[in-house]
Amino acid sequence: MMKILSFFLLLLLSCKLYSQKFNGLALTPPMGWNSWNTFQTNISEELVKGIADVIVSSGMKGAGYSYIVLDDGWMTMERDPKTGDLIADPKKFPHGMKALADYVHSKGLKFGLYNCAGTKTCAGYPGTRGYEYQDARLYASWDVDYLKFDWCNTEGINAKEAYATMSKALKTAGRPIVFSLCEWGTNQPWRWAAPVGHLWRTTGDISNLFDGVLDHGTWQQQGIMRIVDSQDTIRQYAGPGHWNDPDMLEVGNGLTVAENRTHFSMWCMLAAPLIAGNDMRKMDESTKNILTNKEVIAVNQDALGIEALKYRDNDSLQIWFKPLSNDEWAVCFLNRSSKAKQMDFNWQNETVNDTLSKRELNARTTTYKLRDLWLKKDLGDTKKPLKATIASHDVLVLKLSK
Repeated sequence: MMKILSFFLLLLLSCKLYSQKFNGLALTPPMGWNSWNTFQTNISEELVKGIADVIVSSGMKGAGYSYIVLDDGWMTMERDPKTGDLIADPKKFPHGMKALADYVHSKGLKFGLYNCAGTKTCAGYPGTRGYEYQDARLYASWDVDYLKFDWCNTEGINAKEAYATMSKALKTAGRPIVFSLCEWGTNQPWRWAAPVGHLWRTTGDISNLFDGVLDHGTWQQQGIMRIVDSQDTIRQYAGPGHWNDPDMLEVGNGLTVAENRTHFSMWCMLAAPLIAGNDMRKMDESTKNILTNKEVIAVNQDALGIEALKYRDNDSLQIWFKPLSNDEWAVCFLNRSSKAKQMDFNWQNETVNDTLSKRELNARTTTYKLRDLWLKKDLGDTKKPLKATIASHDVLVLKLSK
């Protein structure tokens, strides 16, 4: 008996040691806002306070958005020569990061910062390599809640080692901080990062293109559909507390209303972090309505945390199914073509088997009610075929419940 107890105690201890990050965080995909997509390094204290105010007044906070994350460019070009600490740029942030975090917290929101695993950040500011524990203590002293950790200037650095070191440093600093690995998927972090971080980038940077690639010569930005194409083979690695991250949202950054709706719908179906990247102070009603649609957000925030599976891909019309709690399902009919598509889906002739969740959707044995999550209206049930016209680059998103 003592040998058996000793074995289980060792097993429990090894599990605790293996999990380096703070557990109990990001049990659903994180929701918030990041400065990079719109502002790059042109950030300031005034901007952050303005965004915090609008997140509250626009209904974004009420819809679930809680993190405000300052991306690259918040610090001076050199560390403090005496202490080695990072220094908040006094021109951009005259009252410093602790005061800014206090303001964000006073709004009932959470505060995040950016740095990089390399010697310098992507924009050339001081990176964290060699300063992991010092930087982690500094973030904790500023009451930071979220750290985005990039992968520029990392020649000769091992990704697993670098991110594990920063994860241990955050844990040692003692303040629960969501750790976002921005490693671009180069070293397949979904295979090793679950004990290290709470989310990990699966692709290079996103762009506000619906499809295709934006080529900058030495690097590329991916269109939304290009990113979607790379997600359905890694769904088994995501779940509560550890998420695949296909990058921040471009909703409100130049896409059409239909493309914004499609982009947001697919990120919700993929259980992706919902990190807005638009200028919320200037967003129009259609953008706000998309970002705050609580019925679609509920698909993203479902407690099971299971990513959608691609059920069918035929002539630019894709069908994605996502298992939800309470034996419910979400389905997204996605028209990727430049022309409207007629969709005729006979529920009685289709059986969806998801081996990952061990769930089956069989309308012959179970009748489901249908609800259109964008129109916010009921559409009958699965006894009758579903007939619809889906506009170019648009979606039809339904919730199926018994």
